[in-house]
Amino acid sequence: MAQKTVLITGASRGIGRAAAILCGARQWSVGVNYLGGADAAAETVTAVRAAGGRAATVKGDVSVEVDVLSMFEETERQFGPIEGLVVNAGIVAPSMPLAEMTAERMRRVFDVNVLGSYLCAREGARRMSRDRGGRGGSIVIVSSVAGRLGAPFEYVDYAGAKAALDALTIGLSKELGQAGVRVNAVRPGLIDTDIHASGGNPDRAHRLGGSTPIGRAGRAEEVGEAILWLLSDAASYTTGAIIDVAGGR
Repeated sequence: MAQKTVLITGASRGIGRAAAILCGARQWSVGVNYLGGADAAAETVTAVRAAGGRAATVKGDVSVEVDVLSMFEETERQFGPIEGLVVNAGIVAPSMPLAEMTAERMRRVFDVNVLGSYLCAREGARRMSRDRGGRGGSIVIVSSVAGRLGAPFEYVDYAGAKAALDALTIGLSKELGQAGVRVNAVRPGLIDTDIHASGGNPDRAHRLGGSTPIGRAGRAEEVGEAILWLLSDAASYTTGAIIDVAGGR
């Protein structure tokens, strides 16, 4: 089994943590990025190591360029050249219609979800592209079905941010295809993670999950499995794909 070094943004919780642990089970090395939850990030590192991989915490705000550079540099210092990148860090704000949102709220949502994702993807492109001296590899962007549903009365700012990531996935996959780097996205649906609590609706996934064709909320591990496949050599002919992991929603 080929060893890989993978940097996962927002890996202290939820989908990022689940993906990190699955990478550990492949005996990969994982840079566990976090911003505020140092204890949670340390727990992710412990879980990755217990699964069989190597891991280290890498603190940084994805919306700050100098932090992004530091995250990549520290991961490579610890484990060697990065061959996998999961652009996962994201935020929501309290549910409300667009007419009630402040400019400050929208700016922060866009800064983290759009600018932060673009900065991380750009740095991954610079370091992984074979025509720039990299080893090639895979970038997986965590979008959301909100990007095609619009999230009315809840998070239209977040939905718009995630739609931008779909465009990033398609465009960057075409830029990097000849450089040995595949770029794909997963679009989670109603997944049972604590991001809903940060939006003021801790029971949102369970409350709405029953309305999906599968009839329940999803688990972070179920999204993690799709991420792991896209990172792996099993997906060697897959790029520019956007995979919904949303129970048919």
